[in-house]
Amino acid sequence: QVQLVESGGGLVQAGGSLRLSCVASGRTFSSYAIGWFRQAPGKEREFVAVIDWSGGGTRYAGSVKGRFTISRDNAKNTVYLQMNSLKPEDTAIYYCAAMRGMYSNTPADFGSWGQGTQVTVSS
Repeated sequence: QVQLVESGGGLVQAGGSLRLSCVASGRTFSSYAIGWFRQAPGKEREFVAVIDWSGGGTRYAGSVKGRFTISRDNAKNTVYLQMNSLKPEDTAIYYCAAMRGMYSNTPADFGSWGQGTQVTVSS
């Protein structure tokens, strides 16, 4: 199993940018697909983006496509989420999660989760 730690959250004005990082422990990081999810107060956890083990395959939620970019550096055991043109509705706790095999956009498919990092976008 892999342990995950997110960082990079904060307070930003609408239209601004943030880059989240997800650092993993473990030698087998490169065999995991990594996803980003978010949860706003009173709402269910929702899929944001996912990247396969090689970095060659990605998928995005419609609400962030064209604004967010997921990438990974397996040499650094790190996955990034570059968030541009942020909107107040992007405000949430952002979690990264790991799964073996083909990537998914379903939270139940991910076996390891980080503790989350808060992103707040002011209008």
